[in-house]
Amino acid sequence: MTGPLFHMVADGPRPVAPFSHAVESDGWVLLTGQMPTDPAAPDAPLPEGIAAQTARVMENLKLILEGLGLGLSHVLQCRCYLTEFERDFAAFNEVYQGYFPPDRRPARTTFGVTALAVAALVEIDMVARRPEEMS
Repeated sequence: MTGPLFHMVADGPRPVAPFSHAVESDGWVLLTGQMPTDPAAPDAPLPEGIAAQTARVMENLKLILEGLGLGLSHVLQCRCYLTEFERDFAAFNEVYQGYFPPDRRPARTTFGVTALAVAALVEIDMVARRPEEMS
């Protein structure tokens, strides 16, 4: 058994709370839920609308994965949180599905929540797995 390893990715988004970007053990990589903040301008206003915020969250997750030598192809599961579930679910899915090939979509659960940090409309966390040769 290896780990746990607590990862902070240098180019990753600035945390909005006390957490690691990811924690890894035995090849399993748990990515903390990311917000639609811009890593290059963390104090800038959030993008407007669910589509822009979803794209920013996914790009932030990609930054963290890449910082760990992984990519979206290593993602097995996502949990998605929407503050305006009924209004935003379809538009969220339109953006989200563009990040995964139709035959390699991770397992997913999507929740409607009352609020998220930094007044975001969306947050997504992930579980990834390193291939055996990388573990």
